[in-house]
Amino acid sequence: MSHLDHDHPHEHARGEARRIDRATAGAARIVYLDCFSGIAGDMTLAALVDAGVPLDHVREELGSLGVTGWQIATRTIVRSGIAATKLDVEVGAGQPERTFSEIRSIIEGSKLADGARSRALQVFERLGRAEARVHRVELDDVHFHEVGAVDAIVDVCGTAVALDWLGARVTSAPVPHGRGFVEARHGVLPLPSPAALEALEGVPVYGVDLEAELVTPTGAAIVGALAESFGPLPSLRIESIGWGAGTRELPDRPNLLRAIVGEPALSSSQGTHFVIEANVDDMTPEIAGFLLERLLCEGALDVWLGPVQMKKGRPGFLVGVLARAVDRERLETVLLSESTTIGVRRHAVERRELPRSFETVETRYGPIPIKVASDGVAHNAVPEFEACKSAALAYRVPLKDVFAEAIAAYHRR
Repeated sequence: MSHLDHDHPHEHARGEARRIDRATAGAARIVYLDCFSGIAGDMTLAALVDAGVPLDHVREELGSLGVTGWQIATRTIVRSGIAATKLDVEVGAGQPERTFSEIRSIIEGSKLADGARSRALQVFERLGRAEARVHRVELDDVHFHEVGAVDAIVDVCGTAVALDWLGARVTSAPVPHGRGFVEARHGVLPLPSPAALEALEGVPVYGVDLEAELVTPTGAAIVGALAESFGPLPSLRIESIGWGAGTRELPDRPNLLRAIVGEPALSSSQGTHFVIEANVDDMTPEIAGFLLERLLCEGALDVWLGPVQMKKGRPGFLVGVLARAVDRERLETVLLSESTTIGVRRHAVERRELPRSFETVETRYGPIPIKVASDGVAHNAVPEFEACKSAALAYRVPLKDVFAEAIAAYHRR
């Protein structure tokens, strides 16, 4: 048996460090969060540091927030024979309670890079709204208590800094939830905790037969705000893999979060894909809506639903799916099992994509990321919807006003 074949946590000498370069302009990396044991804020940052993001860079950027009385350090522990990074945040005594509006002001007034600042604000917006719904208070009145406030600031802003350094967008596996109860500041709470569940609105989740808190509110807000899609590991050219360790031991799985960093495997502007279609005339709208969600969760690049006139004058649906070749068979199976169709048709298509990059513009509603797609001839710039939505809710203005302001700021740059 190897000296690493054990599953109890303790410190080991750190081996060869991960080697990954900082992102250059126009980078198109993906970070896939493989959260088979759940997700927490410290686990996320630890996994990104383990994947190669320099901890000194994270410390330096967090120093620009102006929040004092904290230190971060990492150590290596082993679970189920896997060496992982454990992040420890030490918070000094005398930390004040901070409201959401105070934390927002801290981040907006920091010297974080635009992309990191925008992501941190998105996460805190989601976390704050989750807490506000649970406690039935206004967003600006949500309190983050003493040590917890500093922990959340370090975890959220550190994660945003790490993703900005990598130049990566986020995708994720569906999120597991344990059962039971947990002791919290306000008393005993059921699992999943109310705030974590609120922060995961719109995120695919599933339950496991385990009495443990697998998802913290901060972890839920990170994946809920930043993950662009959910499902199996997408096609990647893997550059690095990071393991972030949680605090507790779990009886049936290693308490780890795996971050897989890479570039899309289909890096050229053209590639072969498949369009999968089926006509159905006996499926309810409820089932149709669920079907589209399942297809997206299973890796579909796009899905659509349109009206068609079928035989015997029956109105029906045309269900369409755009799929990578590697995902085709799995998506056909989903379409056959979740819909009422008894057959599907498919044909290969060539898809041309414009090279994409992100820029962040400053607006009166805060920083807004802009997705830019251009090949030097064709050019499109579109504000990121989730960032615009968060700004519209935070400033209580129409969403269209935020979109217009972001586009105007982009053209003025």
